[in-house]
Amino acid sequence: MPNLLEDQNVRALGSNLELLARQVVEGFIVGMHRSPFHGFSVEFAEHRLYNTGESTRNIDWKVYARTNKLFVKRFEEETNLRCQIVVDASSTMYYPWDEKNPRKFRYQNKFCFAAQAAAALMYALKRQRDAFGLTLFDDDIRVSTNCKSTTQHYQHLLAYLADRIEKPELNHSTDLAHCLHQVADAIHRRSLVVIFTDVMERPEDAGRLFSALQHLKHNKHEVILFHVTDKSKELDFEFENRPYIFVDMETGEQVRLQPNQVKAFYTKQVAAFTDQLKLRCLQYKIDFVEADINKGFIPILQTWMAKRAKMQ
Repeated sequence: MPNLLEDQNVRALGSNLELLARQVVEGFIVGMHRSPFHGFSVEFAEHRLYNTGESTRNIDWKVYARTNKLFVKRFEEETNLRCQIVVDASSTMYYPWDEKNPRKFRYQNKFCFAAQAAAALMYALKRQRDAFGLTLFDDDIRVSTNCKSTTQHYQHLLAYLADRIEKPELNHSTDLAHCLHQVADAIHRRSLVVIFTDVMERPEDAGRLFSALQHLKHNKHEVILFHVTDKSKELDFEFENRPYIFVDMETGEQVRLQPNQVKAFYTKQVAAFTDQLKLRCLQYKIDFVEADINKGFIPILQTWMAKRAKMQ
């Protein structure tokens, strides 16, 4: 029974993600004076046997002449764009987190924000008949799908996201650089790569990450990097000046201190890395977007739309 209940929860959450995505995207598009998107065409996919009673319009008569059997040409929509959505599913993405009440922030943490944003993007892509795939990673790639534009594919990817929302995994580290190299090698066509991550490296250790971003650009992909944070806490370190126990969600290591003891040093280090990351993104012509979980998805959709329009 517990497994059945978990499956029901995931399916329900997947439906909620789809509803949220539709509301966000439709609300965003309402009021636009004209669509910035072009139409789509179709291309041949494969043959299948003709079924009695169906239209004869797509029968391949040349094949019939050779085989004396009726085959129908199947077509698939030729997409305007291919987009790989890459979502960090490491343990730090489940912040905020309450160890005593794990469900408290289940739908308010960074991963849930990223999953909702990814769902909205996928709905928008599907609406325009663009193809999209999903990559979930922590220290290695855990889910990786090809790009498709079908409703079934969309619902399948929502189920992956819903499952990770409902089943957070602690003590999992992240290796964004390693995973981005794999993504760059796996995508064979010019694509839009959209990354959701809370990556934070020491400035002296950031070289591997920058190399991976450069790898994506070298392979002719367009890239948007959404830096997902709880800005007030993780970047600005705005805590009351009282004793806290800070827990590393990847290792479980605990440190007891008062925020004012480390705030100046912490914010300096964070700012140094963030500035370095922004500079490299500018250098590589990668769109860098600060994605504060306490704000809405509109900046994400605006950035995606602007990038997509440039790729037409």
